Amino acid sequence: MAFTEWTMQGTEVVNCSCECGCPCQFSRLPTHGYCKAVIFVQIDSGRFGDVPLDGMRWGIVAAWPGAIHMGNGTLQAIVDERADAKQRAAIEAIAHGKETEPGKVVWAVYASMVTRFLPTVAKRIEMTMDLENRTATVRVDDMVDETVGPLRNQVTGNPSRARITLPAGFEFTEAEVASGTSKVTGGIPLDFKETHAHLARVHWNTHGVVR
Repeated sequence: MAFTEWTMQGTEVVNCSCECGCPCQFSRLPTHGYCKAVIFVQIDSGRFGDVPLDGMRWGIVAAWPGAIHMGNGTLQAIVDERADAKQRAAIEAIAHGKETEPGKVVWAVYASMVTRFLPTVAKRIEMTMDLENRTATVRVDDMVDETVGPLRNQVTGNPSRARITLPAGFEFTEAEVASGTSKVTGGIPLDFKETHAHLARVHWNTHGVVR
């Protein structure tokens, strides 16, 4: 099967409903039995066919009633309002797992477990990310308010560092673990307080994670 060739490099920040560390990353069931997440990506360089994606921002809000692999999820993509029509269509295609080898990239995996895609929205997305210090903020007009910070030592309160390394992962190879607090309104409301977060440098293309 021929795909539109695409590539994307940048940084992602994830905040989900699990306890910090996220058992899903270790092939265990989610902390509360369900999975909900808000994920945003800053594209440093990218292309979908002949459509340039450099500098664009985008994300998804998603929820599954059980573990992701049990399916029946709901997902909504959020695209940078600065993107033109072709760029929006390209990012939506990636977010919905299209033009991608099945099971090779996180977006295709998520999409295969989703039964309801809410309409993609174009919004102003404000983002800051600092992998070294495990901090990030995401603000989306009338929709997302997210703050991520480092794990803290329970005795001293000092920042604590932990990483997840997945040599064959379909999302990232290595991520910095953090703690996130997010409030999302709209079709998939979320409300997290100091739950699992991670930040990672990412490089994806049509055929998988580039290492």
